[in-house]
Amino acid sequence: MEIGNGNGDNCFTHNLVGTAGVGSAVFFQQLHPFSYHDWRSIKRFLSAKCPLIRAYGAIRFDATANISPEWKAFGSFYFMVPQVEFDELEGSSMLAITIAWDNALSWTWDEAIHSLETTMQQIASVVVKLKKEASGEPILSKTHVKEASGEPILSKTHVPNKTHWDLAVEKALQEINTSSSQLVKVVLARSSRILTATNIDPIAWLACLQVEGEDAYQFCLQPPNGPAFVGNTPERLFHRKWLSISSEALAATRARGESSDLDLQLENDLLSSPKDHLEFTVVRENIQNKLESVCERVVVEPKKTVRKLRRIQHLYAQLSGNLRREDDEFEILSSLHPTPAVCGLPREAARLFISETEMFDRGMYGGPVGWFGGGESEFAVGIRSALVEKDSGALVYAGTGIVEGSNPSSEWDELELKTCQCTKLLQLEVPKQSKVEILEIIY
Repeated sequence: MEIGNGNGDNCFTHNLVGTAGVGSAVFFQQLHPFSYHDWRSIKRFLSAKCPLIRAYGAIRFDATANISPEWKAFGSFYFMVPQVEFDELEGSSMLAITIAWDNALSWTWDEAIHSLETTMQQIASVVVKLKKEASGEPILSKTHVKEASGEPILSKTHVPNKTHWDLAVEKALQEINTSSSQLVKVVLARSSRILTATNIDPIAWLACLQVEGEDAYQFCLQPPNGPAFVGNTPERLFHRKWLSISSEALAATRARGESSDLDLQLENDLLSSPKDHLEFTVVRENIQNKLESVCERVVVEPKKTVRKLRRIQHLYAQLSGNLRREDDEFEILSSLHPTPAVCGLPREAARLFISETEMFDRGMYGGPVGWFGGGESEFAVGIRSALVEKDSGALVYAGTGIVEGSNPSSEWDELELKTCQCTKLLQLEVPKQSKVEILEIIY
């Protein structure tokens, strides 16, 4: 296979399966909400002629909310183009170095080269360790691995606790059932502080998620000297390739059954539940309306089915259309986020209810996480996620949609089901085949 020279000649056209990057050739982080100007600033460094140069990052769930200390390193949004990047493609792989400079931004060529040299020195130390591993000298002892994913959980603290959760759900139901209220659905979330005996290694956790998370997006984003945002989300916000765009509606939840008969019973219960149908329909129709505002035609197929993940299942629909122009990418991002699946409906009424009710900062949880490219971009919704902090364990986030007919205890059980998808993995050892994958991280 021929490899392109960075100017568009003979570039790879295979789909990207996964990527790992170290260092920032250029990064974008601000405290103000992500804007059209910010989007254009990122796009200046991208080109359809070299589609594998991409800006990876995430955006806050609510850019109008105050940023708490644990999320400070991310700002209101954080995007970067990796200096050194390993791309896994369908049937091939590529290792690339990207250098970016802009004298107008006081970031010269010499500074860019110096920064790259520092990153390469860090990578060289890793290569030395890999050579030792190849010669039979272990670089990860069992004890080291257990620091990441085999330690027992010492404590688990929820915000809100069960009592305050019940009060919040009852308050939401009261608002929804008030004749003068516009609120149809609101998504309430919970933050769970998990403490283990030793620090949690986000990369080891990511390696477990890659084994656990079939048919989902696994990600780990860590700004310099900041915590790591790690997740295993099944929900695509949108994927754009040129003018073609697709999105998904995902809502309502059941566990997977221990037997095929029980699994089918749970599936049928999910499909026939009026409460879950309402929650799902609100999400699907809202996304369809948003796409129709910028697309010539929108197709919904399937309209309603069950998507089965390893431990959980949801109601699901797929939507696709054609944008009228590529610049509508920013419009579709800002209009789709946040979807009713993570916020509620109407959006602003739900957002205000969340800001008045929740006692913690969601940060990037529930926000877009993904990448921009020259002719293509893809974002997932940052759910089933956690913030891993050195010496502070992890904050694991989960949410559930409240609509007419919701029950506080049932919704709490759903939070437990979603949270255990993450916490169970903390008590697993990193798979042997993930020994090299453990190096995967985006700084």
